Amino acid sequence: MGTVAHYLEVNAPADQCYAWWRGLTNLPQIMPDVEKVTPTEGSTHKTHWEVSGPLGKTVTWDATIVEDVPNTRIAWATEESSGLDVKNAGAVRFDDHGGTTGVEVSLQYDPPAGVLGDAVAKLFADPQDKVEKALEAFKTTIEAATPTR
Repeated sequence: MGTVAHYLEVNAPADQCYAWWRGLTNLPQIMPDVEKVTPTEGSTHKTHWEVSGPLGKTVTWDATIVEDVPNTRIAWATEESSGLDVKNAGAVRFDDHGGTTGVEVSLQYDPPAGVLGDAVAKLFADPQDKVEKALEAFKTTIEAATPTR
């Protein structure tokens, strides 16, 4: 199993950061491999993910928000029935520091062995770099949307 995490401070309040992340549908704005995250009809906790995979293929799965503490933490994980042999999960934590917020993103993934495992390894290539770049992109995005005080 692989695990990556990254933490940085953004100049935006925790409630605004949480609101941006809550539905997970904004992730394609900061994660280039994520093509689309759409809510499952009738649910505020289930999403369908489409991610650019190896050889131009799109990899899809369903995920459920497994923890939701407003303005503090959101965690999600793949559903057993999603048809994906790769278990993955993520979480984002918001540390409220008044006008600024510490944001930590962590991802865990457990690729299978064999040929499929090799393909999945390419999908999750250099995940630490991807998480760091995603958080930097989030910082730029959220700070641009935050009114100056």
